[in-house]
Amino acid sequence: MNVPDNAPQHCPGTQSDDAGKASACAGCPNQNICASGAPSLPDPAIDIIKNRLATVKHKILILSGKGGVGKSTVTSLLGHALAAKNNDINVGILDADICGPSQPRVLGVRGEQVHNSGSGWSPVYVKDNLSLMSIGFLLSSPDDAVIWRGPKKNGMIKQFLSEVDWGELDYLLIDTPPGTSDEHLSSVQYLSATALAGAVLVSTAPELALLDVRKELALCAALGVRVLGVVENMALFVCPNCGTRSEIFPATTGGVGQMCAELGVRLLGSLPLEPALARCCDRGLDCLAELPRSPAVLALRDIADKIVAAVESPSN
Repeated sequence: MNVPDNAPQHCPGTQSDDAGKASACAGCPNQNICASGAPSLPDPAIDIIKNRLATVKHKILILSGKGGVGKSTVTSLLGHALAAKNNDINVGILDADICGPSQPRVLGVRGEQVHNSGSGWSPVYVKDNLSLMSIGFLLSSPDDAVIWRGPKKNGMIKQFLSEVDWGELDYLLIDTPPGTSDEHLSSVQYLSATALAGAVLVSTAPELALLDVRKELALCAALGVRVLGVVENMALFVCPNCGTRSEIFPATTGGVGQMCAELGVRLLGSLPLEPALARCCDRGLDCLAELPRSPAVLALRDIADKIVAAVESPSN
């Protein structure tokens, strides 16, 4: 029995007495198979997910190494930006941050209900061509905590990918939690047969955030996930009164741009820190409609254009 491609970094190996039992095995999708000593067979869910997502053109992971860099906010903004490009473009957002589902609030659909039918779960529609699926819709209260170990979180991600009826989608943005662990391994494994378009990374300029982004880039390299580019969030503060720009989070080591240049990764663009935009997101409003000429929205549209160009030209 061979070591699976998606094995954790310190996998003891399938021939070891510790197979499926070591601390490194916790949360691995193959843990039960390894522990039982059974032959390593492909997870049948992979084919189910492949068929379910056959009508989804581009699947994109949204990653961040560190929490607090605005990954979920950027995901929602990108969803709005892609949907606003053309009414014929259909966009879905999958909130795979199981323990911190913030998309229902950011997209203004808290309290909505998910309906289950013979064709699967129906996502909640933010507008005609933008839909969302989140565990937040399945909780009795927004204050409820999801206190789950890795295998249960992996099962929830599998269920979302295999049972949500997205219909015809041009883009599916998958908002993952910070880090490089269970949810990321499971998402890549389950999407392995679906022609994953790649990943967009979100970071801020300080070196503390960039340290974790480098780990995220290493994860993508190890799992064979194409990096579409990096978005620098909260790059500058834009004063709402005079429009003056100030550096709130200093780039002590050159920032995201220098990191991208050193590692040969595309810098998709920089989003400034705007109080008005933050208020829109907190209230669940569409920032592109509310603040069409704001510096952040103008930068966001350019970033969305670059992502579209990258996924439409795989060799680019």
